[in-house]
Amino acid sequence: MSFRDLRNFTEMMRALGYPRLISMENFHTPNFMLVSEVLLWLVKRYEPQTDIPPDVETEQDRVFFIKAVAQFMATKAHIKLNTKKLYQADGYAVKELLKVTSVLYGAMNTKGVERAALSEEDSSKFKFDLGSKIADLKAARQLASEITSKGASLYDLLGKEVELREARTESIARPLEINEAEKMLKIAIDCVLEEVQKTKDMLNNVALDEANLEAKIEKRKSELERSQKRLQTLQSVRPAFMDEYEKIEEQLQKQYSTYLEKFRNLTYMEQLLDDRRRTEQEMFEEAAHVLQLMQKRLKEEEQHLFQQGNNDDSDGEIQEDEGSSSEGEAKQILKQRTTTETLLQGRAGARIVGTMQGGDTEEEGDSEDSETDLDEDEDEEEDDIEDDSMEISPSKSSHRARKPEPLEESDNDF
Repeated sequence: MSFRDLRNFTEMMRALGYPRLISMENFHTPNFMLVSEVLLWLVKRYEPQTDIPPDVETEQDRVFFIKAVAQFMATKAHIKLNTKKLYQADGYAVKELLKVTSVLYGAMNTKGVERAALSEEDSSKFKFDLGSKIADLKAARQLASEITSKGASLYDLLGKEVELREARTESIARPLEINEAEKMLKIAIDCVLEEVQKTKDMLNNVALDEANLEAKIEKRKSELERSQKRLQTLQSVRPAFMDEYEKIEEQLQKQYSTYLEKFRNLTYMEQLLDDRRRTEQEMFEEAAHVLQLMQKRLKEEEQHLFQQGNNDDSDGEIQEDEGSSSEGEAKQILKQRTTTETLLQGRAGARIVGTMQGGDTEEEGDSEDSETDLDEDEDEEEDDIEDDSMEISPSKSSHRARKPEPLEESDNDF
């Protein structure tokens, strides 16, 4: 066994359409099942109506299978196979299988070449008939139609043959009269003379028609020459409105250039405006988020402080000096609350700050100035709120201070 034979065998089987993939390592060891499948498939491919038993389970069945395949190939395909090598089912069996596959592969290639040649010849003939025999095709169609019409008329005449036969026999039996023959000849001569006169008249009419057509052609030629001369004169003359038309065209060109410039500027400004609005929206969202966080934190602080104040009020051993401290805490809470409200109002009122001017450095400077102005306003508002809180605090502190009195009385009761 050689590597070349094994490669050729696998390629031929793949080309013939064997459904299973055969690798080169299948025949390194004896593989009788694969050899039997290949032999059976090749036999069916050579003659589909063969009846060879596919049983190869026992030793006798295998021997009978190999003998049947070898006998079939020897009688039908005249191919002599070595049964011992086929029974070994190893690399030596590939050489025997290659004999059958090479025959089938060669037949397939020759058949494909013949089909291609036949198809080319048919196509060439078809093209030749279509290209150069169109006139013959038309003539054949005309002859076929004439043959059918002549056949129909012949059939009708043959149907009248019985009557015509009697008339023919009578005319033949009757003797020929010279006067009647002379009369018929004169009639035929007169008919021919009439036809000749008609043809002469038609020729004269053709001459007259030709003269009329020549006169019409001359007349049209003269009209064409006049129209061409008129066209040349019109093209040479400059119209009166042409100067005004050129001026208006120049103005239109200028207007169009200015329109283009303004349109470009407008689109650029709209783009800048959209960018500015986008940045302001982002700043506003950030400020709102910060304010929400501050509100949440301040609420938590207030709750914490109120819980501490309630715990201090609930104690039974509260002195009068402690009441003064609670008043101070209440004042501090009010101050913090008012400051937070003012800060929130100031921040909410000063959310959108900016101008439509371009440039990055100017915007940063304006933003810093606006922030400093806001801080100063917040400080002033805090001072005002402190004064107001000082005015409001005594009432609340007195209210806070009155709470521990019943607790002291309860202690004295004890």
